[in-house]
Amino acid sequence: MADRVRKPEWLKVQFGANERYTETKRIVDVHCLHTICSSGRCPNIGECWGKGTATFMIGGEICTRSCKFCNTKTGRPLALNADEPTNVAKSIALMKLKHAVITSVDRDDLPDLGAGHWARTITEVKHINPETTIEVLIPDFQGRVELIDCIIEAHPDIISHNMETVRRISPLVRSAANYDTSLQVIKHIAQSGTKSKSGIMVGLGETIEEVEELMDDLLAVNCEILTIGQYLQPTHKHYPVSEYITPQQFAAYKATGLNKGFKIVESAPLVRSSYHAEKHI
Repeated sequence: MADRVRKPEWLKVQFGANERYTETKRIVDVHCLHTICSSGRCPNIGECWGKGTATFMIGGEICTRSCKFCNTKTGRPLALNADEPTNVAKSIALMKLKHAVITSVDRDDLPDLGAGHWARTITEVKHINPETTIEVLIPDFQGRVELIDCIIEAHPDIISHNMETVRRISPLVRSAANYDTSLQVIKHIAQSGTKSKSGIMVGLGETIEEVEELMDDLLAVNCEILTIGQYLQPTHKHYPVSEYITPQQFAAYKATGLNKGFKIVESAPLVRSSYHAEKHI
């Protein structure tokens, strides 16, 4: 089976903790923070935490959706933590971050789907860290533009929303999100004048032609930044890996994306949405 194929050498990560890693973990634990680094089992956690960077995940740690590629817990979320915006902002200050990345679980259980909590978090981070640039990786908010506007009006520097995969595979792995709705979210972000970004996984069974079609769809809505990384199956219950894409093909995707018109393309096996995000400002 594809999910039992031995990982190639280029996907093997050397993990070694250093003092900065230990301090980052301490800050995350003391402030009761959630990170996509740990909940998503990110292969870059050693490198990023070792540099004192982390991607904060707000809205709790339980998602209302159950996408087949994602390792985040799913179920009935707890009430929002009113202290979370301040805790995140203070942690960014303690880490002395020049660039902060924030994402969230889906909160389809809330009347505003969590948009107000998002806006408060961005505002608090900017208040306590006026020199820090902010990138946010947001849900689709069910395509409700008034909720997306809540994020835009808080003025983060980059707003990202992931397409995750090509059109054909999208309904197979995304539990509620819709390919065209995601495109409309990115279009609305771009039309606001905010720098727009999206990310996809490969190795789910897509073809090169489908990836290039997705690139064209994103460019048609004025997406500026694209990240492409290898899908890694979190557990045996998740969607299986179809193949491990070679570093050469990732390089080809990067060249194609830049030639097509993206301003920035990060494409490599271990690339994730927030990987080297500080370079995208």
